[in-house]
Amino acid sequence: MLVALASAWVSGVCLAEESGKQPVMTRWGKDLDVSHVLPEYPRPQLVRSDWTNLNGEWDFALTGADEPQPAKFADQIVVPFPVEAPLSGVGKRVEEGDAVWYRRMFEAPALKGGRLLLHFGAVDWDATVWVNGKRVGSHQGGFDAFSFDITEALGESGPQTLVVKVLDPTNRGTQPHGKQSLEPGGIVYTAVTGIWQTVWLERVPATYIRSLKVTPHVDSSELEIVAEVVGPDADKAIVRARVPRGEELFYRKTGRANAPMRLKAPNAELWTPDSPRLYDLNVELAVPGADESRKVVDSVDSYFGMRSVELRKADDGFNRLFLNGEPVFNLGPLDQGWWPDGLYTAPSDEALKYDIEMTKRYGFNMCRKHVKVEPARWYYWCDKLGLLVWQDMPNGDRAISWNEPDIERVPESEQVFRRELRAMMDQLHNFPSIIAWVPFNEGWGQFKTEEILAWVKQHDPTRLVDGPSGWSDRGVGDMHDMHNYPGPAMFAPEESRASVLGEFGGLGLAVEGHLWQESGNWGYNFYESREQLHSHYRQLIDNLWVLKSKGLAAAIYTQTTDVEGEINGLLTYDREVEKIDPDRAAEWNKRLYGPAPTVMTAVATSKDPNGHGEQWRYTTEAPASDDWFKPGFDDSAWKLGRAGFGAPNTPGAIVRTEWTGTDIWLRREIELTDADLEGSLYFFVHHDEDAEIYFNGVKLATLSGYTTDYQLIAIPSEGREALRAGRGVLAVHCRQRTGGQYIDLGFMTVQTKSDLAGATASARRQPLPESKPQ
Repeated sequence: MLVALASAWVSGVCLAEESGKQPVMTRWGKDLDVSHVLPEYPRPQLVRSDWTNLNGEWDFALTGADEPQPAKFADQIVVPFPVEAPLSGVGKRVEEGDAVWYRRMFEAPALKGGRLLLHFGAVDWDATVWVNGKRVGSHQGGFDAFSFDITEALGESGPQTLVVKVLDPTNRGTQPHGKQSLEPGGIVYTAVTGIWQTVWLERVPATYIRSLKVTPHVDSSELEIVAEVVGPDADKAIVRARVPRGEELFYRKTGRANAPMRLKAPNAELWTPDSPRLYDLNVELAVPGADESRKVVDSVDSYFGMRSVELRKADDGFNRLFLNGEPVFNLGPLDQGWWPDGLYTAPSDEALKYDIEMTKRYGFNMCRKHVKVEPARWYYWCDKLGLLVWQDMPNGDRAISWNEPDIERVPESEQVFRRELRAMMDQLHNFPSIIAWVPFNEGWGQFKTEEILAWVKQHDPTRLVDGPSGWSDRGVGDMHDMHNYPGPAMFAPEESRASVLGEFGGLGLAVEGHLWQESGNWGYNFYESREQLHSHYRQLIDNLWVLKSKGLAAAIYTQTTDVEGEINGLLTYDREVEKIDPDRAAEWNKRLYGPAPTVMTAVATSKDPNGHGEQWRYTTEAPASDDWFKPGFDDSAWKLGRAGFGAPNTPGAIVRTEWTGTDIWLRREIELTDADLEGSLYFFVHHDEDAEIYFNGVKLATLSGYTTDYQLIAIPSEGREALRAGRGVLAVHCRQRTGGQYIDLGFMTVQTKSDLAGATASARRQPLPESKPQ
C-alpha cells in the first residue's frame, strides 16, 4: 500500500514538473488505501448484496491507438482514477493517438444457473472489453454507466482475465468532454482518460431486474414505478414494490414487469432541502415455479423522495421556481466537481460528501453541476443531505459566441450528443434532488436549440429546462438565463419564463501553499485579503436581494472550489482553506429565502429613471484645503456638473459630465428623512475605481476596486452611525488608475415587510423636489 501511494505521489510530482504545476493533494488522497479504493456499493438506487468490487491496482500499458494488445503490461494503475491523475500512480498525459490498456485477474463466483454482470460506472471515452480473450462488448460515452453479461466468456475454473482498451480524443473530438482539454489553462482543465468510476461484478439470476424508473406524483400522492426486467421469464414475471416496515409508511403494490405501476403514498412527507425526507423502497421479482406458484428470484433495494417541481407565477406576479407548490429562490454555487489528486474522481466517498456538506454550510440550497456528470453516490448525498441540483449536459464540438446562429453538427456528432444526453437523463431520473436539466452552456456545442430543449422537456416533463445557460438565448425553455461577472444582474421578467442568473461572482483570492501552480492563476476579480473578499461577497448578495424584488428567481455563484489555475472558489482546490467564512456567508445568504424587500430611492443617482442627473460641485485638481469634504468648505470656485462623471463607453455608466483624468472631487447637499433611516440604508454607487465617501465631514466608507454597474453597497457600521436625518453635505473623492472611469453615488433604503409594518403613514417618504441650478 505505501509503495503504491508513494508511486502515485511521485507520478503526480513528475506530471506537475512537466507542466509547470505544483502537486496538490487532498487529505483524503493522502490517506488513500489502494487495497480499499472507493469500497461503497456504487449504485444506491439499485442495490444488491451479492457483488465484488474490482477497484484497486490493475496492470497498465500505453500504446498507439491502432496497435494490438501489448504482450506485456509493465506498469500499474490504481482504478478508478484517470490515467492523468496523481492518485492513479501513472500521472501521464494521453495523446489523441494513444490507447490505454488495463488488465486484472479475478475469481468468478459460483453462478448456480445465474448470470455474472460486469459493471463500469464510467469510462472516458471509447471502451472495448475482453474476458479471457473473448470480446464481450464495447461502449462509447464518457459519463454514463454500462454493463456486460460476461457469463459465456468465463472459464470453467481458476482466475479469469479481464482486459479493457480505451481511446479518448478529449477536446480533439466532437464527443461530450466538458472542460477537459489537451491544452489546459484558464477555464479548461487537465484531460481525463480511461476508467474513472467504480468497476464491479454482480451475480444475478437468469431473469433479473435490470433497472428501476421511479417518478413521484405529489398531486395524486403516488409513486410511479417501472421495473425493467430481462431474462427468459421476463414476459411472465411480476414485481412487488413495498416501503418496508419500520418507516412511518407501509405500502405495497404488485404489477407486471416492464409496465408502470402506481404505489399509493398518501401520508408521505415531502422532500425539501430543509427536510430531505427519503423512504426506503424494496422491489421483488417473482416468476412462475414448477407448480405454477410464484417464486421470488430477485430483490433490489432503492429509495425515493416525494417532491414536485414546476414553473409558475408567484403572488408577486413574477415567474418563480416552485417546489412542492411553494416558490423557492434557488441559490448555490457552480460546482465543477474536480479534484487536484483525482481529477474527475473524488479520492473517497467522504470527500464527495464533504463538498455537499460545505455547500449546505454556506447556506446554499442548490448547486449547478457544471458540464460534468458525477457518480451516482454524489447525487445520493444530495438527496440525503438536501441539496437541489441543476444538472448540465457536458459539452462537446465547437462553440458559438453571442448572437451567432447555432452550429451545424455533423451527423455523427449529433448522434453522440443525443445518445449521451438521453443516457444522462435516464440514469439520473430517480434522484429527487435534480430539479432542472441544462442542455447547453454558453453556446458550447449549441445546436438545434429549440428542438433539443423541446425534446428534453418531452422526455422528462417532471423537471425544469434551462435554455441555454448564458449567451445565445433562443426564447425557449423555462428560464431566461444570464451570466454576469461579477454581477449581479438579470434579464427583465417575461410572461412565460423565469429570469435567472446562471453564473455570477468569480471573486478570486490566491492562498499561498494551496495553489495548483505558482503563477498564471486567474479569477474574474482578484482580492488581496479575506476581508476584501467578504466585503465584496456581501455586496453581491445585497444586490441579489434587491434583484429578487424585481423578479429574479435563482442565482448561481462561481464557484465551490478553486480548479487548477482558476482561483474563484469558496474553498481552495485541496479543500483545506475556507476563503469565505461559511457562517458569515450563510447569514447573508438566508435573506434570499425570505420575502423580497421593498427598495426606495433616498438620494437619486443618474440611473434613477425619473431623474436627469443630480447636480454636483466638482474639481479635477486637488483641493487646496484638507477640509474640502466638510460642510463649511467654500466650493463656489468648483465647476457645476450633472452626474454621472466619467469617460464614455465605461461599462454600465451614464455619463453626463466627462471626466478623463486620474482624480475627481465632488460635493453636493442632500436630505435624509427619518423614513430613510428606518430601513437598511445602502450606498447606490457605480465607482471606477477607488472612492472615499464622506457625510458632514465624517468618512462613511472607502470603496476599493471598481464596479461595472450600479450596485448596492453596505455602509460600514462606523459610517452608518454618522448619518442623521436632515440636510447635509455628501462628498466623494474618486481615483482612477487604469481603464475606463466613472463615479456616481446615491442612497437606497431597503425595507422588509416587518420594517414597513412598523412605519407610520406620516413617515412615508415623499419625493424630493428636483434640484435647481445654483
